[in-house]
Amino acid sequence: LFAIFALCFYLFYPKTFYIENKPCITFTVGYVSFDMIFVKGSTFEMGEVKTEDNPFDIPKHHVTLSDFYIGKYEVTQALWRAVMNDNPSEYIGENLPVNNVSWYDCQTFVRKICNITNKKFVLPTEAQWEYVARGGVKAKEYKYSGSNNLSDVGWYNDNSNLTLHNVGTKSPNELGIYDMSGNIEELCSDWYDDWYNVLQCRSEINPQG
Repeated sequence: LFAIFALCFYLFYPKTFYIENKPCITFTVGYVSFDMIFVKGSTFEMGEVKTEDNPFDIPKHHVTLSDFYIGKYEVTQALWRAVMNDNPSEYIGENLPVNNVSWYDCQTFVRKICNITNKKFVLPTEAQWEYVARGGVKAKEYKYSGSNNLSDVGWYNDNSNLTLHNVGTKSPNELGIYDMSGNIEELCSDWYDDWYNVLQCRSEINPQG
């Protein structure tokens, strides 16, 4: 996964705010439109078996998630500017993912976009992010998000020329979500805790971290 400076993120809003379960909902802020893709909830095995190569992966455990929506693309600089009236990014481009932002900056962005749209947007939990990256109910057990060939779905060190690329220029995963195995990292709502994964390796419903 390629990330140089700060992180980008996805947004979702929970089922309690649905009008109907449309496959895709488009919102417009100023001159910028963005799509939210419906994700059917289910139970999946979260995490991996801990190995020497993956010392931070947690043992697999069952997690059940409710339905939600998630952004089709990483948040672009155009959308960030439309909401925040600035662009803090190190690499500049309207359709590049926003970068050089902190988790706290993202919380401000979320609050503002909630006020603009009158909808409840939040950062996804780690469980929601991993579920989407795996392909949700359409998962085909690929090694990467949407393919066994990383070059098909992601920009990374060997093919990115060590720079960011416009969102959505690689193939999507099974759910139609782009750039989940490369380009830039995405932030989740959860905080990091060394002991959380050890203590929480049990079946959970909509875990918050």
